[in-house]
Amino acid sequence: MSPALIVLVLSLLLGLQPVTTDLYLPALPSITQGFGAGMPQAQLTLTALLLAFGLSQLVWGPLSDRLGRRPVLLGGTAMYVLAAVGSTFSASMEQLIVWRTLEGVAMGAGVMGARAVVRDLYAPVDGARVMSKGLTGLGVIACASAPVGGLLAEWFGWRVALGALAVFGAGTLAVLAWRFEETLSQKNPRALQPATLLLTWGQIVRHPTFWAFTLLSATSYGGLFTFLAAGSFVFIGVLGLSKTGYGLLMLSMSLSYIAGTFICRRLLPRFGVRRTVAIAAAATLTAGTSMGVMALAGVQSVAAIMVPFYLFMLGHGVHQPCGQSGAVGPFPQAAGAASALSGFLMMVTAFFMGGWLGRSLADHPGSATPLTHGVWFWSVAIALTAWTLVQRHGEPATPPVRVAAESTT
Repeated sequence: MSPALIVLVLSLLLGLQPVTTDLYLPALPSITQGFGAGMPQAQLTLTALLLAFGLSQLVWGPLSDRLGRRPVLLGGTAMYVLAAVGSTFSASMEQLIVWRTLEGVAMGAGVMGARAVVRDLYAPVDGARVMSKGLTGLGVIACASAPVGGLLAEWFGWRVALGALAVFGAGTLAVLAWRFEETLSQKNPRALQPATLLLTWGQIVRHPTFWAFTLLSATSYGGLFTFLAAGSFVFIGVLGLSKTGYGLLMLSMSLSYIAGTFICRRLLPRFGVRRTVAIAAAATLTAGTSMGVMALAGVQSVAAIMVPFYLFMLGHGVHQPCGQSGAVGPFPQAAGAASALSGFLMMVTAFFMGGWLGRSLADHPGSATPLTHGVWFWSVAIALTAWTLVQRHGEPATPPVRVAAESTT
């Protein structure tokens, strides 16, 4: 496969996540009203999806180490299309939650597979640069997702917005079936055996580099998830933006993220992973603190939230490629399992944050503080992780870990 094709495949697979979340967010208030549901149920359409997304990777990862990346990606993407069609025709909020949960399961195959493919083909530092290119593609997809979702929801209704997910999934499936080639050079026939799997996972979770980069990814995603989960209710319900206006706001946020991925590729060759992450963390902490302080001062406006968040997203564009590639870097023979564990922990973070947001938004109607204070909290966590764990364990001098999977060769 050509480098351009690899970046395209990565962009589509990673892009499943913003399409599944960002595109439907402008329609979420309408979905909630249409079904007569409450705020906690509305949040469950997102948090259940993300919990399923995280849990499913624990299965998809070892399965891809056993069968290869291609069959797992094809099967998972086909399941995604089916679930997206089902969610479009849901007759109740309960049905929608079920279908969205299945979407999360299917989405896990794509995103996990993308991280594993990068480790199959590239060494860790090169992998960070290639991952940043794939995440630039994700940013482009995210740019389109929210505005398209807002327009579809406003002009045609929320069901058409949900149906657009099936269209994207079908396009991704076509590219995979037509052009994607297997990247796993040596399959592990014992990858799914409980004893082997437990031993492999045990070696992964004992590795400090895995935790340093997984926590960096998880805390950075926690800040983004806080904005995504609360944003439509704050900007549409509290600050009075239209669905289309909210979609354009999300577009501008995604452009800032794309700029961050370009900055990442410029900084890595000059400063290395650890210093690049530390520089980005300074921007992240500045963003979260300024947003939180303005909220405490009673400043509640679109600009007071978005200007700091643009800076947060610049940092996010650095933390995610470094974190996602760094977490699987020490495990070339078990990239699927390492990717799965890292992704699972990221989504557990989002799940618990979503539960808190659902209650906090209900308890503070007419206020943006659940969003601003949540982002502030995660900004502090990101900076602490980047300036301590990543500095100590971000670029280990020891050779890559030989996990239990290799004993079968």
